[in-house]
Amino acid sequence: MNGQPLTAATFRHLCRSSPWRWQTLRFELHRMDSTAQRAARTGAGIPTSDLEAMDMNCWVRRPGALRVETLDGTLLASTTKINDSKDSLFLSGNRKPWLLPPTMANPVRDSDGFVVRRPEALYGEPAYGSGRFASALDPVELAGERPVPFEKPYANVAEIDGVAMTEHHGRPAVEAILTTNPSYKPLFPAAPLLFPGRTAVRIDLETAVCVASQSLDGDTSGAGHWMVLAGIDEYMLDDLFDEVSMGLTDVRSHIPWDLGN
Repeated sequence: MNGQPLTAATFRHLCRSSPWRWQTLRFELHRMDSTAQRAARTGAGIPTSDLEAMDMNCWVRRPGALRVETLDGTLLASTTKINDSKDSLFLSGNRKPWLLPPTMANPVRDSDGFVVRRPEALYGEPAYGSGRFASALDPVELAGERPVPFEKPYANVAEIDGVAMTEHHGRPAVEAILTTNPSYKPLFPAAPLLFPGRTAVRIDLETAVCVASQSLDGDTSGAGHWMVLAGIDEYMLDDLFDEVSMGLTDVRSHIPWDLGN
């Protein structure tokens, strides 16, 4: 990264950058219980299959297409209205639908190409369940939309220590230890990326996705998530996300023609 030392500011800039660094993503998601939760689940005799249901394969195509399966291929969820008319949104009197998508807005960037200040745009990732991985796909909640005034101590959403380069499943990533401040506001309150006390976080360098977070303190120790990125900016047809396939013909196969008598 231009040979410059990693700093907390660099980490925050990376956390703001996701909307400009990928369009489609295929990944494996593993949600982690806290140490206490894990002991309670296994002690209660919950079948291993139920524990494995916390692991999912996911496909995301921005701006709003999502498919979620169990690791054995059972469909859990898919978006079914990606091609519906948006007319009602524009007649609602709400300003939000008139915002541009992030890719059509120009952010302020640093010398590494990471985002210093995010412009006003139509942000948001498709969510499933608690919404945790939607937050992970665009982890701006770890940094805030823009830098804070230097004269205000603890004004950042989190204090950042131990920023360092690492590898996550063979991919370059940046890791750090974050401690929340009172201004921290998770996108989904029931599924924050940061826990009380310290949280270890990893951000994929290419995509700016939060590929891992794990609580280090207190009752939540061990809780978090772990993602394995399997495909970036792959071409994804609507059929992957629609509830009913459009029935496109595979032209690689011979098509028989019944001409009758």
